Amino acid sequence: MKIHSPGSRPTRLGPADAFTGHVQLDPIIGEDPASLRANTVRFAPGARTFWHSHTLGQTLQVTAGAGYVCCRGEAAQEIRAGDTVWIPADVEHWHGAGPTTAMTHLAIQASPDGGETEWLDEVADADYPGAAG
Repeated sequence: MKIHSPGSRPTRLGPADAFTGHVQLDPIIGEDPASLRANTVRFAPGARTFWHSHTLGQTLQVTAGAGYVCCRGEAAQEIRAGDTVWIPADVEHWHGAGPTTAMTHLAIQASPDGGETEWLDEVADADYPGAAG
């Protein structure tokens, strides 16, 4: 058994090839050989993921604030604290904060071989509600 005390593992910044804006990631589950990955993800206003998909799907549990989630080819949907979102396997999607509000969620996905996420292109302003342009 391992107990991770708050602050015992470093917060990571969301990499620029997967996120737009300021995003912080704190691990919950991720030690090998775990077949599950989970992070607390904090999005500053306007921050969001790039388009991406997960081999076995993803669950998001919004814990604070408000933002959006969007599947490719569909309209973005607002999500708020308390909402749980299930995105099926291999569905291209993005998620993040609203343009003027921060959002925090737990991101949980199966990780059968450590390659559970396929990162794709940046979300265009036309696909992000409230974006200037």
